[in-house]
Amino acid sequence: WRDLPENFGKPNTIYKAYQRWFRSNKLIALFALLIKDSDLEWVFIDGTHIKAHQHSSGGNENLQGISKSVAGRATKIHLAVDAHGNPITFILSDGTTHDVKIAPDLIDNIDLSATVTVCADKGYDSEALRAHIKQAGTRDNIPRKRNTKSSNDHMDWDLYKVRHLVENAFAKLKNYRAVATRFDKLKQSYENTVALACAYLWLKL
Repeated sequence: WRDLPENFGKPNTIYKAYQRWFRSNKLIALFALLIKDSDLEWVFIDGTHIKAHQHSSGGNENLQGISKSVAGRATKIHLAVDAHGNPITFILSDGTTHDVKIAPDLIDNIDLSATVTVCADKGYDSEALRAHIKQAGTRDNIPRKRNTKSSNDHMDWDLYKVRHLVENAFAKLKNYRAVATRFDKLKQSYENTVALACAYLWLKL
């Protein structure tokens, strides 16, 4: 907070204001307002690891979405974007949770009534997830792994190539230092940080 320009005001005053905002989830509410114009014909989902800085340590890390692995302490962002690559929802988890476990909850956060296809990479190859997507009233475009007996005849490979939209969104979000590395101890605080970055991506339209 001391690194902010002086004309922003006193660092402690800004910090206290941000504390009030994230505790009331105002930044998440701002993001929710901006996604009302989403083009949900196609939805792309993916996850990315975020390194947790040593300043984020303290408290019960399992409850705050931070886990330890060989690569160090990490959080994961599970993201969904619309047909134009704009972020529409996200979920945070610890860094060791598999993407496919979070995918049903991520999908449930989206109104898929106008969605033709949900697209993801082979890391999401799961019959349970396919059934969940079908139950939501749409179809999946998820390739099956080579060791499965079923074919990939269902795949729209041209649409699959457009999956780079969600990867591009992650790249843009990681341009923000506070997203690319997690400094927040509290999960709720980091959720609001990510929501603010997602909102900025919409405001550039």
